[in-house]
Amino acid sequence: MSEVVYSVDNKNVSGMISQIVQMINKGLFIGPVEVVLRRKARSQSQNKKMWPMLADVQKQVNWYDENLDTEDWKTMFMASLSKQRAIPGLDGGFVGLSRRSSLLNKEEFSQLIELIYAFGSERNVAWSEPSLQNYTKYKEAA
Repeated sequence: MSEVVYSVDNKNVSGMISQIVQMINKGLFIGPVEVVLRRKARSQSQNKKMWPMLADVQKQVNWYDENLDTEDWKTMFMASLSKQRAIPGLDGGFVGLSRRSSLLNKEEFSQLIELIYAFGSERNVAWSEPSLQNYTKYKEAA
């Protein structure tokens, strides 16, 4: 049996329960099944909205005399969002441990975008047209 994904919310939960039970019973004829409950993952559109904002921050914010690239900034924002831990590295120095953005659910990813926007706004980042359009669309959809 291949993986089957059901999207359940408070509007369709009663109708979905019987379908889910039927699929579990069907799968049990073949062998044990695994049922996993999780929040919906972040969408590709959310991910695409983040990159112009990171590019604007990267071009306009110098961080303690370091010119960080967009990946560095994403790591910085993720570390702030997930309350990064720092541990001693194998060869000295420290390694920051935090979550990956691909593991964020939609709500957490929304918090990440809000964090980037707030940080940039506090530092007078002039948001590019793609960033402004994406942020406006993003806020309207939320």
